[in-house]
Amino acid sequence: MDGVGKPSGDEAGGRCAYQGAPGAFSHEACLDLRPWDEAVPYDSFEGALDALKTGEVGCALIPVENTTIGRVEPAASLVEAAGLTVVSEVWRPIRLALMAPPGASLRSVKTAESHPAALRQCPETLAAMGLTPVEAFDTAGAARAVSEAGDLTRAAVAPTRAAEVYELSILRNDLQDSEDNRTRFVLLSANPA
Repeated sequence: MDGVGKPSGDEAGGRCAYQGAPGAFSHEACLDLRPWDEAVPYDSFEGALDALKTGEVGCALIPVENTTIGRVEPAASLVEAAGLTVVSEVWRPIRLALMAPPGASLRSVKTAESHPAALRQCPETLAAMGLTPVEAFDTAGAARAVSEAGDLTRAAVAPTRAAEVYELSILRNDLQDSEDNRTRFVLLSANPA
């Protein structure tokens, strides 16, 4: 399985769950790989998988592995325990951007907020920049929190789409420590057929 093809029949035009806020890497993956589905955000991996099990959504797209950090936890363990069918999988490049409220600069920011998995993909870069990592529930959720706070000392590590969604300025692109930084997403269905 190396891609996510358009379904036929009743699956087309459905709903696809992902973990995170709009603008997260999983949201980007849903929009790119399932453009015919409504991408539905959930605060947790458990929430996205439960929505699939209860029929709220027809599929879920979950990150399970990254070339830099290995398994994406707790997502990988939850997927293994869920008893759902992996319909397809895809590896996607992950490019991390540092973003902050308009008016902030690399000199003004002191912290970099993001999902723990994203922070583990750029510790050397953040240390070299003198930024303190701060864990958040999600990459785009961190961008939303930074935007709402308006604090010029706070930045988020997230996809560039999150900067657009939350009206943040990108201070630096390509924060990831490895040039070959990719994540494997699995598309799950509750229907084994």
